[in-house]
Amino acid sequence: MDLFEDETPKTEGDYTAQDIEVLEGLEPVRKRPGMYIGGTDERAYHHLVAEILDNSMDEAVAGHASRIELELDVEGCITVRDNGRGIPVDPHPKFKDKSALEVILTTLHSGGKFSGKAYQTSGGLHGVGMSVVNALSDSLIVEVARDRTLWRQSFSRGLPEGPLKNEGQVNNRRGTTICFHPDVEIFGPRLQFKPALLYKMARSKAYLFKGVEIRWKCDESLIKDGDKTPAQGVLHFPGGLSDYLNNVLEGREVKTDEPFAGDIKFPDEQGKVEWAIAWPEDEEAFFNSYCNTVPTPLGGTHEQGFRTALTKGIRAYGELINNKGASKITADDVINGACIMLSAFIRDPQFQGQTKEKLGTQEAAKLIETAIRDNFDHWLAGNPEIGTQLVEYLIERADIRLRKKNAKQMKRQSATKRLRLPGKLTDCTRSVSDGTEIFLVEGDSAGGSAKQARNRENQAILPLRGKVLNVCSASIDQINANKELSDMGEALGCGTRESFELDDLRYEKIIIMTDADVDGAHIASLLMTFFYQEMPGLVESGRLYLAQPPLYRLATGSKSIYAMDDLEKDEIMEKEFKGKKVDISRFKGLGEMPPRQLKETTMDPKNRTLLRVTVPHGHSDEDIEAAGETKDLVTRLMGKKPEHRFQFIQERAKFVEDLDV
Repeated sequence: MDLFEDETPKTEGDYTAQDIEVLEGLEPVRKRPGMYIGGTDERAYHHLVAEILDNSMDEAVAGHASRIELELDVEGCITVRDNGRGIPVDPHPKFKDKSALEVILTTLHSGGKFSGKAYQTSGGLHGVGMSVVNALSDSLIVEVARDRTLWRQSFSRGLPEGPLKNEGQVNNRRGTTICFHPDVEIFGPRLQFKPALLYKMARSKAYLFKGVEIRWKCDESLIKDGDKTPAQGVLHFPGGLSDYLNNVLEGREVKTDEPFAGDIKFPDEQGKVEWAIAWPEDEEAFFNSYCNTVPTPLGGTHEQGFRTALTKGIRAYGELINNKGASKITADDVINGACIMLSAFIRDPQFQGQTKEKLGTQEAAKLIETAIRDNFDHWLAGNPEIGTQLVEYLIERADIRLRKKNAKQMKRQSATKRLRLPGKLTDCTRSVSDGTEIFLVEGDSAGGSAKQARNRENQAILPLRGKVLNVCSASIDQINANKELSDMGEALGCGTRESFELDDLRYEKIIIMTDADVDGAHIASLLMTFFYQEMPGLVESGRLYLAQPPLYRLATGSKSIYAMDDLEKDEIMEKEFKGKKVDISRFKGLGEMPPRQLKETTMDPKNRTLLRVTVPHGHSDEDIEAAGETKDLVTRLMGKKPEHRFQFIQERAKFVEDLDV
């Protein structure tokens, strides 16, 4: 008996050699179009145009074409025409009964871009694009004008409808013309080309290569109401990517007076790169990258090289101008708020997938990093004012990022732990914020008096030690490391800057209570600066107050009156105690004031005086102007540049008659 003989009876579900399909020619494309163009949706439908347009762009980039025409007719047919060399029409050496043109259009993985002899850089590399479009079109007609002769051949669903025909002699014409209509059997009857998407595609190609002129034409009946796409136009941008960026940023404020833009060739004819980047005030950003004029929405190694070049360059420039804060700048700080155009032309690029949405060529990262880093260094050094502005802006972005990171860490902690409050805080007993207030008190001694003077139900006390950090001239690292500011943040519970949430504020009123002297006023100004910069919403909502403790107590017999300053003291002496012997006590600090007197004069709502701290925050021109003046004043008086404070003091010194020191 044959050991390999199978006596099991055959059944209907058997898997045999007869079940193995061999798909020939372009059948695989029609069977599985998603493998070649990513699907059969609107994006894939328009990708067909990109495949044909890319071939014409390759001719232009190679220096053989200067003009491309893109036309959409009323029947939904696309025509792409260029004045390049034209697809070869002579017999193919491997398929002697077919022209090279027919081989390209009916055979997968055929083309002139594998060796690099016909094209140094190109967008079409897999030899798939044109044949795929042919396979997925119910009609495709190609015309080639070469050596003053016009050749024509028509196809349907990937198959030739006849041989290549010689249409006779032509003069003043050269290049390739392809007209195709997508197959409704593949895409269904509902999909149609959108003029706006096609025009945008053509426009982006024109920006990407300065030497090409793209002529756009569309049947007017296809342009719907409200669509601003022109029916025809000539797209040519001598400035390349800079033209595009300037157009996008027209009317928008930017952080630097001019964008960083340029183009440079790689050594040994390995390609070239062009770029343009600007940082708009509104931070409505984008990063549009391309390789060999093909869009790469998923990025890749060319974007990686660009990010690295700019990050290293800005850090190095920060070190050069002795701004240590630049060391914390990351690539995300540089890129995320910027408008960027990046176009690389490289040999034999390795794309991920036939739709070429991401570049994977590792050599591209180093080539682009080296080329752009050198140019960026020169640009910063040649524009020191712009360089300094950019460094300061990116440090500010880094600070915002770190604040958000710290806020997220705090939220994660509070989600798993009980709410952590600073140990020095003496909290009130009321469980809701309505009617509650926290006193920020200067020093432990004053804090002790305030604790005894308070109403336990609704008044909390947080003593602060020494002078608070000046946040206007401090880095984010210094702010995060400061214990007093950290304690305030934890006590208030509402976060800072971008993470600020007014609804999370644990108290209805925040009251700054400092001594009625120069040091106390200085501490109060530092605290107001902190809230203005780190919690502007708290100030704008009218939650911040200044307590008004008296400076003097005047008493005679059983009668006592408090005076806020020398002027009020003199008025009281004249009106209330004229001719009488008065015991005048001057409070050196809140800590020396007995709790009963502190409560009576400064903490009891029935008797106290509070000053509400406000800033302009409306939308009228006057409010906007006033808000700008306030910001400028805070920066001048509390910022990093002492010469501004000195100038302010000099300008106002003549008005000072008496100084309490």
